[in-house]
Amino acid sequence: MSRALLRSLLVLVPALLVANGALAHDSWINGGGFKNGAGEWCCGDYDCKSYMRTSSTAWGWMVEGELVPFDEAMPIAPPDGQLTICRRPDGTRRCVFGLKPGL
Repeated sequence: MSRALLRSLLVLVPALLVANGALAHDSWINGGGFKNGAGEWCCGDYDCKSYMRTSSTAWGWMVEGELVPFDEAMPIAPPDGQLTICRRPDGTRRCVFGLKPGL
Protein backbone atom coordinates (compact mmCIF):
# COMPACT_ATOMS: atom_id res chain seq x y z
CA MET A 1 0.00 0.00 0.00
CA SER A 2 1.41 3.37 -0.93
CA ARG A 3 2.11 6.00 1.72
CA ALA A 4 -0.30 8.46 0.05
CA LEU A 5 -3.13 5.93 0.19
CA LEU A 6 -2.32 5.07 3.80
CA ARG A 7 -2.35 8.77 4.78
CA SER A 8 -5.67 9.23 2.99
CA LEU A 9 -7.18 6.32 4.88
CA LEU A 10 -5.87 7.64 8.19
CA VAL A 11 -7.76 10.88 7.55
CA LEU A 12 -10.86 9.41 5.91
CA VAL A 13 -11.72 6.59 8.31
CA PRO A 14 -11.97 8.75 11.48
CA ALA A 15 -13.99 11.35 9.54
CA LEU A 16 -16.45 8.66 8.43
CA LEU A 17 -16.79 7.35 11.98
CA VAL A 18 -17.62 10.82 13.29
CA ALA A 19 -20.10 11.42 10.47
CA ASN A 20 -21.76 8.05 11.11
CA GLY A 21 -22.17 8.89 14.82
CA ALA A 22 -23.69 12.25 13.94
CA LEU A 23 -26.16 10.62 11.57
CA ALA A 24 -27.18 8.08 14.20
CA HIS A 25 -27.62 10.89 16.71
CA ASP A 26 -29.82 12.82 14.31
CA SER A 27 -31.93 9.81 13.45
CA TRP A 28 -34.98 10.19 15.66
CA ILE A 29 -34.51 12.92 18.27
CA ASN A 30 -33.37 15.71 15.96
CA GLY A 31 -35.60 14.44 13.18
CA GLY A 32 -38.62 14.66 15.48
CA GLY A 33 -37.98 18.30 16.35
CA PHE A 34 -38.74 17.63 20.02
CA LYS A 35 -38.75 20.45 22.57
CA ASN A 36 -39.10 20.23 26.35
CA GLY A 37 -41.67 22.10 28.45
CA ALA A 38 -39.37 25.15 28.60
CA GLY A 39 -39.25 25.32 24.80
CA GLU A 40 -35.63 24.11 24.51
CA TRP A 41 -34.69 21.78 21.66
CA CYS A 42 -34.09 18.36 23.15
CA CYS A 43 -31.03 17.55 21.17
CA GLY A 44 -27.87 19.35 20.22
CA ASP A 45 -24.56 17.94 19.04
CA TYR A 46 -23.70 14.76 20.96
CA ASP A 47 -25.68 15.56 24.10
CA CYS A 48 -28.07 12.60 24.15
CA LYS A 49 -27.22 9.15 25.42
CA SER A 50 -29.22 5.91 25.50
CA TYR A 51 -28.90 3.64 28.52
CA MET A 52 -29.34 -0.11 28.34
CA ARG A 53 -28.63 -0.71 32.03
CA THR A 54 -31.21 0.96 34.21
CA SER A 55 -33.30 -0.10 37.16
CA SER A 56 -36.62 1.26 38.30
CA THR A 57 -37.90 2.47 41.64
CA ALA A 58 -41.44 3.54 42.48
CA TRP A 59 -40.49 7.11 41.47
CA GLY A 60 -38.13 6.80 38.54
CA TRP A 61 -35.21 5.18 36.77
CA MET A 62 -31.83 4.73 38.42
CA VAL A 63 -29.13 5.49 35.87
CA GLU A 64 -25.50 5.39 36.91
CA GLY A 65 -26.42 6.38 40.49
CA GLU A 66 -28.80 9.17 39.41
CA LEU A 67 -32.56 9.08 40.03
CA VAL A 68 -34.43 10.27 36.94
CA PRO A 69 -38.11 10.82 37.87
CA PHE A 70 -40.71 9.22 35.62
CA ASP A 71 -42.58 12.53 35.38
CA GLU A 72 -39.64 14.07 33.47
CA ALA A 73 -40.22 11.70 30.55
CA MET A 74 -41.37 13.26 27.30
CA PRO A 75 -44.71 11.94 26.00
CA ILE A 76 -42.84 10.26 23.14
CA ALA A 77 -41.68 6.67 23.45
CA PRO A 78 -38.10 6.01 22.31
CA PRO A 79 -38.26 3.79 19.22
CA ASP A 80 -35.45 1.57 20.49
CA GLY A 81 -37.11 1.11 23.89
CA GLN A 82 -34.03 2.41 25.72
CA LEU A 83 -34.07 5.23 28.21
CA THR A 84 -32.47 8.22 26.46
CA ILE A 85 -31.39 11.38 28.28
CA CYS A 86 -30.39 14.65 26.59
CA ARG A 87 -28.32 17.00 28.71
CA ARG A 88 -27.38 20.66 28.71
CA PRO A 89 -23.69 21.61 28.63
CA ASP A 90 -23.72 21.88 32.46
CA GLY A 91 -24.91 18.25 32.73
CA THR A 92 -28.49 18.93 33.82
CA ARG A 93 -31.24 16.97 32.11
CA ARG A 94 -32.89 18.72 29.18
CA CYS A 95 -35.13 15.91 27.88
CA VAL A 96 -35.83 12.35 28.95
CA PHE A 97 -37.30 9.73 26.64
CA GLY A 98 -38.41 6.48 28.25
CA LEU A 99 -41.37 4.28 29.05
CA LYS A 100 -42.49 3.84 32.62
CA PRO A 101 -42.38 0.19 33.69
CA GLY A 102 -45.63 -1.60 32.99
CA LEU A 103 -46.63 0.55 30.02
